[in-house]
Formats: sequence, structure tokens, C-alpha cells
Amino acid sequence: MFFPSSLSLQGFFDIPVDNLFAEPAIIKWIQDNITDWRTSIIVSPDAGGAKRVTAIADRLNVDFALIHKERKRANEVSSMVLVGDVKDRVAILVDDMADTCGTICHASEKLLEAGAKKIYAIATHGIFSGPALDRVKKSPFEAVVITNTIPQLQRMRESNKIQVIDVSSMFAESIRRTHNGESVSYLFTHVPM
Repeated sequence: MFFPSSLSLQGFFDIPVDNLFAEPAIIKWIQDNITDWRTSIIVSPDAGGAKRVTAIADRLNVDFALIHKERKRANEVSSMVLVGDVKDRVAILVDDMADTCGTICHASEKLLEAGAKKIYAIATHGIFSGPALDRVKKSPFEAVVITNTIPQLQRMRESNKIQVIDVSSMFAESIRRTHNGESVSYLFTHVPM
């Protein structure tokens, strides 16, 4: 069980698989750590994340925005256009992974230019390859928040902007429920206590 980027990954298994999503943990982190989250705006750094962002925005009852990007080639964005109003609001970028962090850092600059008062990035998986940590350190982010699906202790030492959402309780509860023949659907909307 994992947080797949694509639901089609279920087809690679010959046993029933339930997908676990970081959304409940992300929503809890936002509510617990961003004081003015009620007036924030959830932002997708690309069109591919629109569904994820609208689901989170709907659960928080806040607005959402989208950044449309055009690429020169893989991992190189040529231009970005913000669709939505972030002026004087906390902007929360949500993505599935933070790899080189080029997209989210470029998006943070676009949000800053558009008048966002604070900017956060939240991603399920923190890969942080190549120049990622240098980009994060130089970025206007208040924090780049990722789950611990990949160990992050060293990266947290290297940048005080890196924060972690612990999802181990979701995995543990999923295992417990599966072992006991219980439904795991509760975990699609709740973080176990």
C-alpha cells in the first residue's frame, strides 16, 4: 500500500490493492499549522494536479488556483500563467512529488509576483534530487512540507524550510484493518489517532 501517482498502478498487482492517499494528513497539517488557512488558496503547479487541488480546496472550503505551464523539454519550464487570484492570501501549492523542485520554486515566484502574502508547498513524496535543496533554500516558501514516505531527516538538517508530515500511523492502521478484515476506506478521509 502506498500513495501512487496513478491509480492505474493497481493493474500491476494480482491481489486486491487499496490506495492510500496523503490528502487527509495534508488537510490536518494545513489546519494545524497555517493560522489563516480559512482565507488561503490551494494552488496546483500544473494542470495534472487540478483534481487533487480541487479535492483539498473543497474539503477545506477554500478557493483554488491553477498554474498553466509550458515546457521547453522535460524538467524545463518555459512559461507559467496563474489562473486565479492569490493577492493578499496565503498560497498553498500542492503536488504529488518534490523532485528537482524547479516547478514549485518557479511557481512560488509567480505567486509572489501575483501578491501572495505567504507561500507553502506540500508534496506527498520528497525526492529532492540535484539542485532541489538549493532551490528550496533560495525560494520564498515559508515551508516545503512532505510526507515521510521517503526518509527526510538529513534533508531537514540541510534546510530549515523542510518539514515532514508523519504518515506512519496511516500505514499501521491500514495494515491493522487489512489483517482484521476491516475496511480501509475510513483512511481515505481521516487520519488515524
